[in-house]
Formats: sequence, structure tokens, C-alpha cells
Amino acid sequence: MTRYLRPQTLDEALALRAGTVGAAPLTMLAGGTDLYPVRTHRTAWFEPYSRDILDLSAIAELGGIEHDAGGTRIGATATWSAVASAALPPVFDVLKQASRQVGGVQIQNRGTVGGNLCNASPAADGVPPLLALDAEVELASLRGRRRLPLAAFVLGNRSTALAADEILVALHLPPQPAQARSSFLKLGARAYLVISIASVAAVIATDATGRIASARVVVGACSAAPQRLATLAARLIGQNAAPALAETVGAADLAALSPIDDVRASAAYRRDAALVLVRRTLAGLLSSPLEVAA
Repeated sequence: MTRYLRPQTLDEALALRAGTVGAAPLTMLAGGTDLYPVRTHRTAWFEPYSRDILDLSAIAELGGIEHDAGGTRIGATATWSAVASAALPPVFDVLKQASRQVGGVQIQNRGTVGGNLCNASPAADGVPPLLALDAEVELASLRGRRRLPLAAFVLGNRSTALAADEILVALHLPPQPAQARSSFLKLGARAYLVISIASVAAVIATDATGRIASARVVVGACSAAPQRLATLAARLIGQNAAPALAETVGAADLAALSPIDDVRASAAYRRDAALVLVRRTLAGLLSSPLEVAA
């Protein structure tokens, strides 16, 4: 018989998580927007699904969004609606824009940031903006706590660095360049309630001369995990921040991507779409003079 466990504290949850190492693992539940469709699908096809449930929704420490001069903390069970409405500086527009693209409003009201990351879909809308903002994940177990760069946590399709006894506690984002700009664009078969064919997140800041001082560009849904375009970012630094710069982006700048053919698009289409999205994202950010970074 399936067990449903709803601890009230993180310590209690970690003890339950550790107690199943080497046995049938607990399925962790936050918003349920991934779990319930899977269970429903399997039931409809008469497939057994009897894994025990560890519901994390009552643990206060896993929630909340905090921002100060030292950085930003987003709790693992913070919803996408909470992110979209949070009082955050303009550089977080990239994350807010992505938040409004995660399913529809009902999904955004239930789905959590941590669930999106742990699900580790290559097309997850939340990962590219968090990578562009240099996010780190905080993981906890009875052995202690550790932090990892998000790029080292999401390893590939449905694969993360989360150990069998760990729980994702929060995301930590470092202070961003003052007045930096950011943007998120997504291509799907329609505007909402759709899985990405390709997505792009970018954060750009300039120096006192109007040249690009820092740049982070991330493409989602075109590799086993969202990819930072490090070569492109390095090339942009030092360039004059003008819209024409976006047109210099070419296929070689996207060489790190490894798109696949699937029911939503071919690999070739994804690669072309990603190039167009990168150019559009950069052109939008550079369409008027960027504020000088502090």
C-alpha cells in the first residue's frame, strides 16, 4: 500500500529520505504538476505506480523569496506565480518572463522552482534564466549541506546531481551588476501551455564607455541540458552595446548545442530557431543604451 508522508520540518523530511536509501525510493512531491500527470497516465494504461510519497509542501524553510544586497534566495517550493510577482530588480526580468511561460496560470500557481529543476527536462523553462543569473543550488541531507552551481546540478535529460538522501532546499543567486538588463524568449507551437522547441535567456551589462562588461547567454531545449554559450559571451565582452551586434551572431556561436529530432521539431529546425532567438534576444536588450553597471 502506498504511504503518504507529510513532514512539518526539514529535519523530519531528511530523516525520512535517509531511511529509504537502499530501499524503494520516496517520490518527492511539491506542487504535483509533474507527478500527478505521470500517475494518471500510468493508471490509464493499467501500469502499476505504487511509490511512497514524501510531500514537502508543509516545510516552511523550503519556501519564500528573499532579496538584499548580499544576493537572492528562492526557496525550492516557491511557486512560479510567487517569482513572477516578487519585488526584484529589473535584471530579474529574465526569470519573471520565464515564470509566466511555465504552463498556464493554474500550473504557475502550483508548480515550484525546485520541482522544475529536479524534474530536469531539457526544455524546462526555469533553468535557462537561472543559469543566466549564475544560480547555485543548496542541497541538504543528514550528512550536512552543500552548494553546487546549477550547471553542475542539472546533468542531462531527467538527470541531476541530487544524492539519494538529499533534498533541494533553495536557489541562491549572487548580486547582479547594477542596472543590468535581461530577457527570455521561447518558441513553441503556440504561445502558452506548450513545451519549448527552443528558448533563450540572456543577461547583459555595460561599463562606463557603453561597452559590454558582462554577458551570459543560455539556450534551452537544444541539448540534453540547457547550455551557456560561453564562447559567444566572451566574444561580446568589450563590444559596443548596439543592436547591430546581434546580427554578428552566427552558427559557430551555437556550436555547443546538440539538438535532437523529436515530435516537436527536427534538430536542424531547433538549431536555426535558436540562432534566431539569440539574435532577437540580444537585439531587444541592445535596442537602447544599457545603463552603466556599478
